[in-house]
Amino acid sequence: MDRAPLGGKTILITRAASQSSEFTKLLAETGAKVLEMPALEIREPSTWEPLDQAIATLETFDWLILTSANGVEYFFQRLETLGKDVRALGKLKIAVVGKKTEKFLRQHGLKADYIPPDFIADSLVENFPDPLQNQKILFPRVETGGRKILVQELAQQGAQVVEVPAYESGCPRQIPAAVWQALEAQTIDLVTFASSKTVRNFWQLIQQQGGDLALLKPLKIASIGPQTSQTCLNLFQRVDLEAEVYTLEGLRDVILDNCV
Repeated sequence: MDRAPLGGKTILITRAASQSSEFTKLLAETGAKVLEMPALEIREPSTWEPLDQAIATLETFDWLILTSANGVEYFFQRLETLGKDVRALGKLKIAVVGKKTEKFLRQHGLKADYIPPDFIADSLVENFPDPLQNQKILFPRVETGGRKILVQELAQQGAQVVEVPAYESGCPRQIPAAVWQALEAQTIDLVTFASSKTVRNFWQLIQQQGGDLALLKPLKIASIGPQTSQTCLNLFQRVDLEAEVYTLEGLRDVILDNCV
């Protein structure tokens, strides 16, 4: 018998191909067999013009808000493409949501001025360190499909928020053949979701392949946090596990606590 905690378990992860290796490693260390089904493709936005205009006028902003690793990477890539570096940020303060976003920011030699206590965007407004009235905020983000609540709440507090597309995330064309075979053979024990968009794209791909909810009946569904869980409930009518800490480590831990 396999003595590793999740030995004998097969877990399907649905992160973007460019982001899956870290989570695959976390789960493989527990003894699980990991199958990857990228449910997101990260790519450039349809136009760079809004971001380029914002970068050209960085000195007019008070805060830069970054809520994802993709937002960090594409913002700084564009900064470099335009012949600038971190010095262009001047006295601009930076707020980030989540440990992973903070980690990617540090890789560019910068430290966040503000990180909300909870790893969700809503917490950012509640605990913002400056009065938001008349603050001009730059928010590079995904082009389509992002939640609007953060911008709405910032604006309600009197902030001027400039949203600019920094990257796009789309749905892949199909499910990898090995994953579809495993789903049909019912050899997968659990599927994980780290964002609402991966839930929606996963379900789109399942239906596109001719599958339905019966295909998911043998699986446990694990979610990284409340918003992702709500999307699971909307589409699958259930969610079995939700991380207490909204990180990949938190998602791994709730699986360990409930599936060993």
